[in-house]
Amino acid sequence: MVDSMIPGEKGPIMAKNIGLRDVVIADTKVSDVDGIKGRIVYRGYTIETLAEHSTYEETAYLLLHGRLPTKAELETFDAALRMERLIPQSLVEMCRKFPKTVPAMNVLQAAIPVLGSYDPELTTDTKDANYRKAIRLIAKIPTAVAAWARTREGQPVIPPRADLSHAANFLYMLTGQVPDAEMAKSFDVCLILHADHHFNASTFTCRVVTSTRAHMYAAVAAAVGALSGSLHGGANEEVMKMLYEIGTLDRTEGWVKEALDRGERIMGVGHAVYRTYDPRARILKVIAAKLAEKTQHGKWFEMTKQLEEVARKEFEARGKARLHPNVDFYSGTVYIEMGIPTDLFTPVFAISRIAGWCAHVVEEKFAEAQPKAVIYRPEATYIGPGPDLEGLPYTPIDRRK
Repeated sequence: MVDSMIPGEKGPIMAKNIGLRDVVIADTKVSDVDGIKGRIVYRGYTIETLAEHSTYEETAYLLLHGRLPTKAELETFDAALRMERLIPQSLVEMCRKFPKTVPAMNVLQAAIPVLGSYDPELTTDTKDANYRKAIRLIAKIPTAVAAWARTREGQPVIPPRADLSHAANFLYMLTGQVPDAEMAKSFDVCLILHADHHFNASTFTCRVVTSTRAHMYAAVAAAVGALSGSLHGGANEEVMKMLYEIGTLDRTEGWVKEALDRGERIMGVGHAVYRTYDPRARILKVIAAKLAEKTQHGKWFEMTKQLEEVARKEFEARGKARLHPNVDFYSGTVYIEMGIPTDLFTPVFAISRIAGWCAHVVEEKFAEAQPKAVIYRPEATYIGPGPDLEGLPYTPIDRRK
């Protein structure tokens, strides 16, 4: 049931919608998702087209500026990203002082305000200043994630290299090894696939904070918090935990049956929007297969593929609606094959999604069609005690039982 305003004798009556499903709250030109047809577009370009022909740097420019760049514009944008990769030494020291058991997303969320405190344009709210802040965030977040990954292991932080692409540079800072062209391209495609996804939970959070006239760093920090949840960005980590629990190919079928008998979810299968195969999952499945052959560590890909097939058969046998793999189902397998630790999967998601978040911040602040001052302010139905205007009687503390 979609929220609506229904006329009544005492004013409008709200028709309630749990989770804001199908409620249209704003216009956007950044991206669109068609869950029935399994279609995603960034600024009009399908995800398949961008994955095949574009790069993350070009896709980030597209999301921010609404069009593909010219060669000169892309070169300028790319050069700006490379120049802004370094992070303050104080942030590196902060990473060294954190307990090694702190969740990686907590560290990332804490790092955003630190980065903001060094931004000379933090409170400058022109459109051009926000574009420059977006470049700094896109460039520095991978460095911050890699710095945390290495300091917690007692390894030296590897400074970024300006001669590497965005994707290749992150893998280099994380592992100390420059990836080959195929590995770098595979990771670049992963970044493109995760760069935006319409009004998902973290993007909506980002826009809500932006609507208060907060600066970009505040909005992005809030988005990171939303992304950290296991039902959002943390789902691919949960997929790998599931595979670790299954352990071997021969246990897959029995594990799925037992999980469904207990009423548990199969992580990475099904989606709040898609009623068909997530187009990103199709691309990631191909990448996972290629990397499994390349790295000769295909166990997790084979298990994931078998899990998909067994789950499909079990859903059909039980008369349940067919649920298809989403983006998280194969992305975990891809990242494992790239040597990325499981608990960094969601920070890697953020490394990609930062371009989309920043694009939505700019749109929320400067969209011509939006009123100049609109703050998100939904309604809720109060169901607590004290139903009338008089409220509950106050009992002094010495008389309470």
